[in-house]
Amino acid sequence: MTNQYATNEHATNEQVTDPDKTGQDATDPIVIVGGGLTGATAARTLREEGFAGPILLIGDEPHPPYERPPLSKAYLTGDADRASLFVHAPDWYREHDVTLLTGVRVTTIDRSTHTVVAADGRRLRYAKLLLATGSTPRPLPAPGTDLDGVLSLRTITDAERLAPRLTADAEVVVIGGGWVGLEVAAAARQRGARVTVVETTTLPLQRVLGREAAQIFADLHQANGVHLLTGRSVRGLRGHGRVEAVELTDGTTRPADLVVVGIGAWPNVDLAGAAGLAVRDGVLTDASLRTSDPDIFAAGDIAEFEHPRLGRSLRVEHWANARDSAAVAARAMLGLPAVHDGLPYFYSDQYDLGMEYRGHVEPGGYDRVVFRGPKGLVDGKCPQVVVFWTRQARVLAAMNVNSWDDGPALERLVRAGHDGVPVDLDRLADPSVPLDSLLDPAPDR
Repeated sequence: MTNQYATNEHATNEQVTDPDKTGQDATDPIVIVGGGLTGATAARTLREEGFAGPILLIGDEPHPPYERPPLSKAYLTGDADRASLFVHAPDWYREHDVTLLTGVRVTTIDRSTHTVVAADGRRLRYAKLLLATGSTPRPLPAPGTDLDGVLSLRTITDAERLAPRLTADAEVVVIGGGWVGLEVAAAARQRGARVTVVETTTLPLQRVLGREAAQIFADLHQANGVHLLTGRSVRGLRGHGRVEAVELTDGTTRPADLVVVGIGAWPNVDLAGAAGLAVRDGVLTDASLRTSDPDIFAAGDIAEFEHPRLGRSLRVEHWANARDSAAVAARAMLGLPAVHDGLPYFYSDQYDLGMEYRGHVEPGGYDRVVFRGPKGLVDGKCPQVVVFWTRQARVLAAMNVNSWDDGPALERLVRAGHDGVPVDLDRLADPSVPLDSLLDPAPDR
């Protein structure tokens, strides 16, 4: 393969297109905007599927594409090194003839000329375009966020700023009891810091898991010395140059020399919206990740795609979706059969708890939560347990905790549940009944 671009890291004059040229050229590349896991996976899939044309991968960070989940887990605790974060080895892009532009921000899509425009004025043509622009952490709507010591966690740079501050004498306040907030809290405790988590709902993760399963995580963090302040929010951050305290809406304050804000993220859809693509919660696509423009696709955090099994549109911000949607979009751009119908999946590691979650259920969209194993901690530790969210005896989602052999069986149960197949809930709760047998006809009693 011969790439029309001269190097892996810097655009040459050959990349600057004639703004008056409107017809597509056979050498126009597939352009991927977004230098994360989604973009890197899409580039790899294109090559694996035999695409021999030019590929241009553009990222606005100064780093090659890397994986984000370890940033709040092993990388933050020091159990993973920087090199392990990157999706591909340093030479992969050159060896596979993929032009990688880092530190380049795309500001405009000119659909009429099949051109993207970078912040430095370069105009780069595309035959097909994949948008994988990811998400941005939501800012805390309170005064004092400009103080030193107030951080969020999304990038390698964020993690490298945060990790050295998680020391045994640190007073850390985590604002937000979602996945990132709790993972940061666990990492901070493992490094000896004193930790407070502030969460607006009654329990951390309550919006995602509901009260029954969220209680597991509340108990786990309290057993590990985290001070949970739930049912309240932040009025403001106080300090002189650097943060010193967090003032809550109930009038109380908590001392803090480090505040980590983890209250969710916004999908980066402005580029797509300004180009006139259909946007709602995310960039609207069909099940093949094709947007309202047939030559533009969207994947990862920003894609709000039609899910054929769930029968609704869905936007997912987790690692597996970044990887899987990228592969689907890449195949679809090549005209191959491709449908994004995998079950949503995510995982988390906190203290001695490792979990995987499969499926999808809206808050209040289930009528019973079934535990297959203990409902609480045992001697301060989290035991093996599987939790099921069911509606009319159909399994809509499942979470396996410290139980790593159940994944395939849980996948089948959740897929069957969304296809309308019920199971016997008493047998579902019985650890002596093999999970693989639950889709068989119930035995006579």
